[in-house]
This record gives sequence, structure tokens and C-alpha cells, in this order.
Amino acid sequence: MTKHITYERYQRQIILKEFGAAAQDKLLAAKVLVVGAGGLGCPALQYLAAAGVGSIGIIDFDLVELSNLQRQTLFTVDDIGKPKAIVAAQKLKLLNPDIQVDAYHYKITQKNAWDLLGLYDIILDGSDNFATRYLLNDACVLLNKPLVYGAVLRFEGQVAVFNLPIEQCNYKTNYRDLFPRPPLPNTVPSCTEAGVIGVLPGIIGTLQAAEVIKIITAIGEPLNNKLLTYNVSNNRFYEFLISPEKNCSINIPANKTGFENFDYEWHCGITNKQYEITVDEFDDLIMKEGVLVMDVREIGELPAIDEFPLIQIPLSILEQRVNEISTNKNIVVFCQSGIRSLKAVAIIRAKTGLEQVYSLKAGIESWKKHNRRKAIF
Repeated sequence: MTKHITYERYQRQIILKEFGAAAQDKLLAAKVLVVGAGGLGCPALQYLAAAGVGSIGIIDFDLVELSNLQRQTLFTVDDIGKPKAIVAAQKLKLLNPDIQVDAYHYKITQKNAWDLLGLYDIILDGSDNFATRYLLNDACVLLNKPLVYGAVLRFEGQVAVFNLPIEQCNYKTNYRDLFPRPPLPNTVPSCTEAGVIGVLPGIIGTLQAAEVIKIITAIGEPLNNKLLTYNVSNNRFYEFLISPEKNCSINIPANKTGFENFDYEWHCGITNKQYEITVDEFDDLIMKEGVLVMDVREIGELPAIDEFPLIQIPLSILEQRVNEISTNKNIVVFCQSGIRSLKAVAIIRAKTGLEQVYSLKAGIESWKKHNRRKAIF
């Protein structure tokens, strides 16, 4: 790529007196890994690629679905059913063919994160669950990588920069300084359960991209040791200082071996997975007699279910009403995404002594999508 072409593509930022050719060269030499090509990852990826970050990695194991398109504007209806990471990489190469884009179509785990994160300078967290957030945080602390965090739910989003050393400050905070311990299971809903306004991930993901650019170019003031929140419903921003938590590092593994053996799903209360059944197994069970299907979502949660008989006992009152459950039937429990139903299984098994109690894996949303696909094909 000639200097003339480089200048023409990035001219609007190069002519900024605070930026110049030197900052552009830093971007072109930088390597950034974006974890998650969803609501946060899509806008972040687009602006990082457009700005000229020389090497971008995208890790995401998911496929594009129709429900993604409300907020994941990197994709179109033609991409439905295709791997997000691969499609995103193809789109970014069309946007900027002069950069390197690598797609990793698999789930990030403690077994593969160490080597993958080691290839990049900065990690952008576009994940949507606590297990991945703690995994990324701990890996970045051990590998000494800056982590740009973002999260969204309903109408509010958060952005922060963790593990970034700066000369003006003698400490650097990490995600565990903000949240020393994961929340109790089922106390914080996901976007699948509670929803999110479509424009919000675009705003937060773009802010994350801005933080990455500031870190790479050393221009401006990154949000290190700070949490920025934004509420789209009233258009208000708030900024909070994050202080080092005395015991925040107690759960961070000591080294690579400890990290690779740390069970982040267990750490975040995701247990009893041996009691999960797939959507195909669920379809087989609900066709049989002697099966009780239970919805543990709150009253009024969508989608409404009328395809099969069920009883509804919200998880919030399940312990008080567990005596209403028939003990002479196999039980299948479902919620929106499969998290609350696992908790319900544990409660029912503990209170009734029943063994044949199962949770629908990935929730009723997954079952609905599965059956829509079967209807099409």
C-alpha cells in the first residue's frame, strides 16, 4: 500500500493536529482482538477497521439469526445461518482490504484463551455473559493486556478500560475491582431475557472502539480506572472512579496452569449442566405421557407458549410453591435462555428428592428458533 493511498483513506484523521501520520502508523501496526461479533462487537469492528487498525481478530462461535439484525447491523438477512466471525471478517475486508482480519469460529475458553490473547495488543470485550467477562479479565491481568469492557441491558450501557498502566497513576484496576464476585445466578437477566433497545449496543460498541484508538495512539484520556454509564432513555452519562479492591485478586489464578484449570462457568454459578436436555430431546419428551413441562419465567414474558400443555411457576416464588409440583411425572423446566431453569432444577431436586428433572438447554427461545427452521426445511 503506497503512502498516497494510505493518506487518502485516513486523511480526515491524519490532518488532525493531535493525530498526524505518527498516530496512523501506530494504528496500522496495532493488533486488536474483539471477543464477540454481536451487538457490541459489530460497531466496534466496523470503526476499528475503518480507522486502520492493522490486524483485527474476531472470535465468536455463534451463527447469525434473524433476531440479531435489530442491533447487529454488520449482518443482513442473507447472512442468517452463517458463522458471525467469518461473515464479519468478510465484511471488514470489503470495508478495508488493506488490513489483516482473522476469524476464529469457536467459543473462547480457558483452554484456548491464553494462546489467542497472546497474539494481540489489546482485547475488546463484546461478550454477553459473566463467565466470559471474568475469563477475559483474568487472562488480561496475567498476560498484562489492556481490556476494553462494554456491557448493555435494556436502555443502559457501560464502558471501562481495565489493566492499563499510565504514568500519572500508580495503580491499574481490573474487572474484579468493579465486580469482585459474580452476581448470584438469576439475579441479573441477560439481553435475551430482559431485552435491549437496538441503538444502545451501537453507541457502547462505538465508545469501546474509541477507547481502543485512544490507547493505541496515546491521544486523549482513556477510561482507565473509570466506569462510564449511559442511559439512552434520558440521554445521560455518568462517570465513576474505580478503586482497587483489596481482595479482588483472590480468585485470579496465579499462572497459566491455574488459569487453564479454572472453571469459569462454575465460578459464575452455571452448574447442573448434566441435567440439560437438547431441543430434540425436549420434542421427544413432550410427545409422551407422564411428562410435566414447567415455565419458570415471570408472568407476561415473551414468547408466549401455546404449542403444548404446561404449568407456570416463576422462579422467584418456586420455593414457596414447590409442593404444587406433581411427583409422579418426569419434569422438564424451561425459561428464556436456560439459566433460570438450571436453578429451578436444583431447587426442585433438593426440595422433592426427584431425580428425573431436566432443564431445556438454551431456553424456549432456542426451541422456537429450532422449530421455525424445521418448518422451513
